This record gives sequence, C-alpha cells and structure tokens, in this order.
Amino acid sequence: MEQMSLFDDRQASAPLASRLRPSSLEDFVGQEHLLGKGRMLRQLIERDQISSMIFWGPPGVGKTTLASIIAGRTKADFINFSAVTSGIKEIKEVMRQAEESRCMGIRTVLFVDEIHRFNKAQQDAFLPFVEKGSIVLIGATTENPSFEVNAALLSRCRVFVLKALEETDLVKLLTNALNSPAGLKDQNVRITQQQLKAIAAFANGDARTALNILEMAVINGEITADGMTVTNEGLEQCISKKSLLYDKNGEEHYNLISALHKSMRNSDPDAAIYWMCRMLEGGENPLYIARRLIRFASEDIGMADSHALQVAVAAYQACHFLGMPECDVHLTHAVTYLSVAPKSNALYMACEACKKDVKNLRAQPVPLQIRNAPTSLMKELDYGKGYEYAHDTEEKLTHMQCMPEGMEDRKYYRPTTQGEEERVKERLEAIEAWRRS
Repeated sequence: MEQMSLFDDRQASAPLASRLRPSSLEDFVGQEHLLGKGRMLRQLIERDQISSMIFWGPPGVGKTTLASIIAGRTKADFINFSAVTSGIKEIKEVMRQAEESRCMGIRTVLFVDEIHRFNKAQQDAFLPFVEKGSIVLIGATTENPSFEVNAALLSRCRVFVLKALEETDLVKLLTNALNSPAGLKDQNVRITQQQLKAIAAFANGDARTALNILEMAVINGEITADGMTVTNEGLEQCISKKSLLYDKNGEEHYNLISALHKSMRNSDPDAAIYWMCRMLEGGENPLYIARRLIRFASEDIGMADSHALQVAVAAYQACHFLGMPECDVHLTHAVTYLSVAPKSNALYMACEACKKDVKNLRAQPVPLQIRNAPTSLMKELDYGKGYEYAHDTEEKLTHMQCMPEGMEDRKYYRPTTQGEEERVKERLEAIEAWRRS
C-alpha cells in the first residue's frame, strides 16, 4: 500500500518502460476507442469525475499507466493497492483512512492492481465503502471481470475494455522512446524502420515487451564513435526469431496468411502446412493462426462438414493451453482437416447477402405472431396472436410466416451438394415442398 508516485530518485536506472510511462493523456499511445477526443473515459479523466471502474485488458496495454494519469490529475487522495501483496488487514486500514477522509470532505481514489487475485471475502470488504462513496474503486485485471470480480462489486463499476496495441501504435511508442530525453535520445541509436516493425510484431500488442526488447537490442548493439547501431543479428538474439526481419513493408504477414487460407480452400494440405510453419517460424502468434482457422471453418466449409468448426475451436483452445512450441502439431491437425474437408461457401454468401439487405432496406417490424408478449398490454395489442407452436404438429412444421412483410420471398442460405450439406439441401427442399402443399 503506497501513494502513487509519478517520479522517483532512481529514475535514471529504471527500465525503459518505467522511465517512459506517460504522465498525460496527450502522451498516451493507443486505446483511441476510450481516450480519443470526446470519448467517455477521456472526458471523465479530464473533468476529474472518476467513478468506480474496472480496466480489463491484456498485459502491457496501459492499465496501470491510466491509473498514473488519473493520480496526477485528480484532486482526491490516490492510493495504489496491490492484490498480490495485500490482505484483509491492509484493506481494513485503507478503508478506515478513506472513511476519515470522507468525513472531512476528501475523496479517496483506490487503485487495485490485479484485482482478480483477491478472493471473494477480500472483494466483499470493498463493497460497503464503494456503496456509500467512501472510495472510488479503480481495478485493473487481465482476466474477464465477469468471472473474476464479484457480481455485486462489478455491478457498481463501469468496465472499460483495453485492447492489445496495434503494430502502428507500438512503432510510434518505440520511435518516441528513441527520441525522448528520458529514453534513448542521448545514445544516438541507429535502428531501421524494418527492425522497429519486427519488434512491434513480436511484442504482440504489449508495450512493455516492446520497450524491453528495444532496450535489450540497444544494449547488444554495435558501439560506434557517434552512437549505437542495432544489427539484425543482435535483434534476432533478443527476439529469438529471424524471419520477422524480412518483412520490409508489412505485406509479407498478409501474403502468408493469404497463402495459408487459399491453400486450404484449394484442398492442398501440404502447401497449407508449409505456409502455416512459415508463419510460426516468423514469430506469428499461434492464436492468430487459430482464429483464422475458425473463420475458415465456417466461411469455406460450413454445413458441408460442421465438425470443421469444432476442430478449429479445439485447436484454438489447445494453442491457448500449451502455447509454442508444443501447439504446432495441433495447428497442423486443424490445417490438415480443414484442407481435406468438403468445401462450401453457402454460409458466407448467406451472411453477406443478408447483411446487404439489413444495411440497405428499411428496418422491418417483427411480425405480430412471433413477437414476445410478457405483459397483458402486449397481448391486448395482439403481440403473439396467431403464433403456431411447431412441436404441436406431427411434422414439427407450420405455415406461419416468420419473415417481415414484403420479404417473404427472400432467400439467403442456398445449400450446395458438397459433403453433409447435400442432406441439408434435401431437408430444406422437403420443408419448402410441404409448405407449398
């Protein structure tokens, strides 16, 4: 438990990521959806109108930095509290101080890092003080607060989701570090844009990781008479990858994922495995590849083999559990399955056609017969009138119209005869014939 400090006497010896921690919103990089001009969180911070909130996001995206910025702007007492080192005793002491401050008209903002590490009893200790306004609670967590924060406490907090930083954000951050007097400006570092992009790609959205790699690369660079030069060989040792460095203009990443996708679509497992391994060797996050496989399973296979989606999701979970290098065989399993599976893009075409109608046509009202009618007023307005319960019929079918008026003849899903989708096509044709009769 300690007061938040923005400066330290040991600043010069601190890690680069600590030395460059922004102290203002203007210096903060990323999270434009929350901190862009006119966005809610930015306005709350600028107006010092902070309410209890949870910052949820992966490591290195700015959760603690936002707390530092709030600490520098708020007129309230700001207390930094770690869930790793604190227990019930410390919580009670902080709450006692906060209650005394409240009686004197002073707000207390309590920042709890890694709030998900608190157990239920510890979280419950905050609840009465949040309710009566003794403290404004700001929690930071890398875990889903829906599962890790008590429902009663979560309901009194606004959740702000922080996203992994984009590669362009990380390159901007690294460039700032090279030009900042608090960073590496005095060392006159020579580093190429290609090398900066390699660091940003390897950091996978984590600003702290990116800055740590840059600092390590500079330390291991070549000393010259007028500064320091970062070499490819030195950088490869820092990130344990060499293939990232070929990406001179950012296209190769997209070329490789395109090659993987199109090889699977063309039912060529050998080519697909090759491109997948090229991506992994280049330092690609296996979860990114797994996410693309999940998309492919529905976009290019769909109802022709619905097991494809299950295989792709299982591969993602395996990658999440094991990580590299063990998860490479799970990705190979999924890539091979998707490559040899029967192909159909009927689901993709149905989705695109429907999205086009939703975007371009007037929003049609829901037909009365399929509206929900939980109140007597709704029933008086004929909500649900004429509804036909399919399970009451022998065929488990009715002639009830479910499409909006004027759209009765719209067809989005047009099944193919590939794989299991042929049976789906036959089933739909039988249903349509029954309804016509």
